[in-house]
Amino acid sequence: MEISSHDLLVAFGLTLFAGLSTGIGSAIAFLSRKTNKRFLSLALGFSAGVMIYISFVEIFPDAREALEQRFDKWTASLVTALSFFAGMALIAVIDKLIPSRENPHEVKSVESMNDASPRDRKLSRVGVLTAAAITIHNFPEGLATFISGLSNPEIAYPIAVAIAIHNIPEGIAVSVPIFFATGDRKKAFVYSFLSGLAEPAGAVVGYLLIISLVGVNATVLGILLALVAGIMVFISLDELLPTAKEYGAHHLSIYGLVAGMALMAFSLLLF
Repeated sequence: MEISSHDLLVAFGLTLFAGLSTGIGSAIAFLSRKTNKRFLSLALGFSAGVMIYISFVEIFPDAREALEQRFDKWTASLVTALSFFAGMALIAVIDKLIPSRENPHEVKSVESMNDASPRDRKLSRVGVLTAAAITIHNFPEGLATFISGLSNPEIAYPIAVAIAIHNIPEGIAVSVPIFFATGDRKKAFVYSFLSGLAEPAGAVVGYLLIISLVGVNATVLGILLALVAGIMVFISLDELLPTAKEYGAHHLSIYGLVAGMALMAFSLLLF
């Protein structure tokens, strides 16, 4: 697989955009007095629809096709399936290692910032651990966006937008405990915004490790794409849809899911 400097810049730009969208969530927490739960529920469902559809219709077949350049069809299908579930296992283990209280995907609302007493010393640990959790958890997400951008920019654009939407409530979730710990909304915004840098940083570090250890060929590309598909499907099923439901608009999240799938289906037919 020959990768140009333009391909690298596009992939990195998409990953940076997706990661720093935590700043949007931070801005919502900083500027708003109320969480727009209906919008977040619809948007999170839409993101899940985009990522699930692309994973099964585009990325998974592309992974198998890449592996078929090195293996027979049965072996290629087996490696693709194993890599897909390995991606799901990777993100599941990371989630399991993060305590629920510090997990950035645990739902927190803007209202809780307004109701809570600032400078709660007991929650200072939560702010620190949440920042660490973001760094750890966004590593595979950043790698997923980055690899998608390198392999096929056309499908990487909607993936980046979907992960960016996914990171909006994550930004709120990071801002809340940091505000609890410091009593400073601006500091909560800055820390949460900067935590999004973990995604592009993780993508670059992961990619460089892959390049230095094994290089990129058809086999590695196929395995990485299948891992990406598994990561995105797990994120959608374990985080996006449950979070959308917790925001209190179950049907809206499903409507968003269907809309995301439909948009991707028609956009792939047109382009």
